[in-house]
Amino acid sequence: MRNWISPSLLVITFILSALGHYAGWDPTLQFILSAIAVIFVAGFLGKATENVAHYAGQRLGGFLNATFGNAAELIIAIFLVREGLYDMVKASLTGSIIGNLLLVLGLSLFAGGLKFKVQNFNVTLAGLNGSLMIVAVIALFIPAVFLNTHSITASETTTLSLVVAGILIFSYIAWLLFSMITHKKYLSDVADASQGELPHGHETHWSKRKSIVFLILATVMVAFVSEWMVGTLDTITARFGLSEIFVGAFLVAIIGNAAEHSAAILLAMKNKIGASVEIAVGSSLQIALFVAPVLVFVSYFTGNTMDIVFTTIELVAIGVSVFIAKSIIQDGSTNWYEGLLLLVVYIILGVSFYLV
Repeated sequence: MRNWISPSLLVITFILSALGHYAGWDPTLQFILSAIAVIFVAGFLGKATENVAHYAGQRLGGFLNATFGNAAELIIAIFLVREGLYDMVKASLTGSIIGNLLLVLGLSLFAGGLKFKVQNFNVTLAGLNGSLMIVAVIALFIPAVFLNTHSITASETTTLSLVVAGILIFSYIAWLLFSMITHKKYLSDVADASQGELPHGHETHWSKRKSIVFLILATVMVAFVSEWMVGTLDTITARFGLSEIFVGAFLVAIIGNAAEHSAAILLAMKNKIGASVEIAVGSSLQIALFVAPVLVFVSYFTGNTMDIVFTTIELVAIGVSVFIAKSIIQDGSTNWYEGLLLLVVYIILGVSFYLV
């Protein structure tokens, strides 16, 4: 699935990004080099995770895939939190959610639909994922509504954010328990029925020790290139007159998700649309239920808690994305036109964010 990752290009892009950072090259060039490097190392991290998951067994392997699935976005966001760029953090979270639901899913349905007239997948799994996304939207809407309609102190806002973040993490852990333990066989059976094979069935090419070493190495590389890229964002936003919300929601989100984008699209073109939907929707769920709450707690331990209150345009974007994505996948059947509709909504949101 990630055979496009060339080891030589991975090393070259990482070295060039390092040279640009430490030699003090032009910030725009640094951003471009680090962005390209992030794409390659994120893909490398994904491949390493898949190989480790193969040796870990289904349960632990599923947990590893879930945990490291959005590792690049999480690490980038942690560096943004450290820099105090909370608006950009929340924008990048918004961008990851709508990017997966509209761009990744849209491109997957469109590419798969051009090759296959109609593609089918399991309705039950899609319904469960859709319901979880609605819960996530509700959890993000409530703090914003209360903050805008009631007089809440900074301390109360922090408490509300931490409580909501804790509840979301609990919901995510419960989902892992449901999907990988209590109903693992049921969900595996429905995946087999719709796809002919398990969505996470990948070939392994590395030994167990090599896979673990590469997983550690990939995580470290992601951390370095993420820090280098984040260091250029202030200059990029000022030089090109871009808002933090646009940079976070579109540039940072697309870069961090690039490796996963390719995986979903390639699977759709192999008529494994169920796996593509699982990647796109599952990734959005992980961002909303796990990554965002974790960042709230990370900021809390740094001494300046990031609230979980999103702006109106961010909430509207997330709500619209969940609504149309759930509407399209709820019947378990897709075609290229439905993919095009998702892409149209993504473009509309992109223009709106750019003009904010």
